[in-house]
Amino acid sequence: MEAITLRELLEAVGGTLIGPAAGLEQTVSHVDTDSRNIHPGSLFIPLVGERFDGHAYINSALEGGAAGCLTQRERESYREDRFYIKVKDTQRALRDLAAWYKDRFPIPFVGVTGSVGKTTAKDMIAAVLGVKYKVLKTEGNFNNNIGLPLTLLRLDRTYQMGVLEMGMDKFGEIDYLGDIVRPEVGVITNIGDAHIEKLGSRENIFKAKCELLPHIRKENGLLILNADDGLLVTLRGNTPVKTVFCGRSEGAEYRAQVTGGDGVSHIHCHLTTPAMDREVKIPALGEHMIYPTLIAAAVGEHFGLTACEIEKGISRFVPTRMRMNLVQRGENITILDDTYNANPQSMRAAIRVLSDSHSSYKAAVLGDMFELGPYSPALHTEVGECLGKQNIHCLVAVGDEARHIAQGAKTSGVPQVYYCKDKEEAKKILPEIVRPDSTILVKASRGMKMEELVARLVELTPEG
Repeated sequence: MEAITLRELLEAVGGTLIGPAAGLEQTVSHVDTDSRNIHPGSLFIPLVGERFDGHAYINSALEGGAAGCLTQRERESYREDRFYIKVKDTQRALRDLAAWYKDRFPIPFVGVTGSVGKTTAKDMIAAVLGVKYKVLKTEGNFNNNIGLPLTLLRLDRTYQMGVLEMGMDKFGEIDYLGDIVRPEVGVITNIGDAHIEKLGSRENIFKAKCELLPHIRKENGLLILNADDGLLVTLRGNTPVKTVFCGRSEGAEYRAQVTGGDGVSHIHCHLTTPAMDREVKIPALGEHMIYPTLIAAAVGEHFGLTACEIEKGISRFVPTRMRMNLVQRGENITILDDTYNANPQSMRAAIRVLSDSHSSYKAAVLGDMFELGPYSPALHTEVGECLGKQNIHCLVAVGDEARHIAQGAKTSGVPQVYYCKDKEEAKKILPEIVRPDSTILVKASRGMKMEELVARLVELTPEG
């Protein structure tokens, strides 16, 4: 973050300076929301949630080196060597500060949302644009109403592009984030079942994702959609900006066909776009990787990259940690660490990746998928049935809802099915599934913390 003065800060958040007088030309060059990780001279913003109130940690933040803070509550006392700014709502102030700060930098932004694959799409877009530009991108899970503003506050004059991921689990959140970013390019990867517990139906998820559309800039704006998604294709001819579609469908402006791969580290596919027609190598597994690749190609062409530059960017793609990361061990054992998160669509895609591996033994260690509400038993059962259809040899199902995965796997003919009520039980079973020339997939929703089982598998397998 570049330094801003208190005068500018007051303007950005609409606040009032309270307590002992502070010089309006004093500057801050960092914003912190966690009192345990304070940068010297930063602005501390105490956020308020259902189970916490950051105002309880203001003194700790100031003692830790913060120059001052925002507050939406009256205080009994004020330190003379720190500044305090009163605002109506600290979260809204964070949003207003990020929007104000972003407008200091006249660079284009790409906003990415969708039920599945938005992180992969964001990373692929950033890899492609990074061939020609310095790109600010969302890191980790900073894709919500707190993380996205904090990401924008990392901007400085060296950045030439921004690629921001937008997550949501209820109506209004994409509208909130879109209003901050106002992207030149908007992307909706697909509409799936993630968060269906809160939104009630895929049609409502579709409506929530479409909150992005009115925030795409009219001047030179572009919307990129999945041509193979039954709900998204209904937007054809009914969007406020130029729109292109990506996928396998004949009507898509950006099309791809998988032509091969090694089953270990990459796939080959043929890309056909308005500006290129060539074979490319994607350094990741799974046919679903054509979608982020096509999206990145569309973004690259929009911003003037050549076919060679786009291909170079695709080759530089590196997935985010715990997103289909390949852990190669000895005796030709591969662990597919896809533990960051899960929903029914991403589970099926991961199972197909496992099925495509060239190993003689294929095992899946799968845990609960969250926020599926009354649809949960059926959707977990369908994942289990997918294992049988894809000829997976073994399942270790972990968690309360995962018992439905186990049931689906048994009825679909998976030869070995283990059910474990928790990870501790699963750790005792894992030695049974470790064998030479095998691929083992590990995946579940974030709250399951299945990376613990990846670590256990690493302990059980020989070094490569």
